[in-house]
Amino acid sequence: MTPHDHALAALQGLAIGDALGMPTQSMSLAEIRADHGRITGFVDAGPRQRIAHGMPAASVTDDTEQAVLVARLLVEGDGRLDPTRFAEALIAWERAMAAKGSLDLLGPSTKTAVQRILDGVPVSEAGSTGTTNGAAMRISPVGITTRADDLEALVDAVQDACRVTHDTGLGIAGAAAVAAAVSAGIDGASRAEALDVAVAAARIGERRGHWVAGASIAAKTRWARGFLPTIPADERIATVDGVIGTSVASQESVVAALALVSLDLDPWETLCTAASLGGDTDTIAAMAGAVLGAVHGPSAWPDGAAEQVERVNDLRFADVVTPLLALRPTA
Repeated sequence: MTPHDHALAALQGLAIGDALGMPTQSMSLAEIRADHGRITGFVDAGPRQRIAHGMPAASVTDDTEQAVLVARLLVEGDGRLDPTRFAEALIAWERAMAAKGSLDLLGPSTKTAVQRILDGVPVSEAGSTGTTNGAAMRISPVGITTRADDLEALVDAVQDACRVTHDTGLGIAGAAAVAAAVSAGIDGASRAEALDVAVAAARIGERRGHWVAGASIAAKTRWARGFLPTIPADERIATVDGVIGTSVASQESVVAALALVSLDLDPWETLCTAASLGGDTDTIAAMAGAVLGAVHGPSAWPDGAAEQVERVNDLRFADVVTPLLALRPTA
């Protein structure tokens, strides 16, 4: 398989995970069990789904939409994400969603940063409090355009993408971990190797940006990789929910996604597990899907899954990947 195959599977995996988690996002384990039991495939949003109420099976959310937005701006900027242009694009995206009556709007850190920009705060300072997973959920295009054999350079690119909304050690570390794992997978890394690179990138990222108190994503990921495989399979969902955490906090959801990847299960099963967790299911599954797609390539996904997501959401990931890879330096 070629780097193009792996990069395409990464974006497809992001969208597949997002779509699997769409009907369960922001719900508790009890609510998910009542509406869906355990997620085993694409399903419509159920009666307790508030954010994506009424959305049909295989619909994506802001995770995929904003990743595609980042991809477009990277290509437009010849590999650089211009902070002012990005801020303008995020504001326009939310206004368009609100005009449609959607409740799938900007996350808490991004919304705060956008409001600060509208209030006149310089773009360079707007993201000084952002610690949630909004940057990590949409960072995969940076992993496609940037190689992981120079992690300082990769984290530089990640920080550029985080500066507007998540310019904190926690925000950058979470995004750096996902981008590095995706990048390593495109170059042929195994799951374990990609996770090693993710931890190393998170360790660099947590020293960047503004300091905000919070657990080390590098240290928590290293611990979770050893801990979760020791838990019996039928207890893992409750363990991720109750011990690692599934909130929008980067030090919970990013770690949860990478811990699930570390189980070395079938990729589809991994994403269905992520979608069944409770909490920020769509983002956890999207991040795990991006990494698993990058590592395994198109064979990660069942026949027809990517095509269904593209059809339902009018997406063409091949058209997104080709110009992104053109920006990626050769070995």
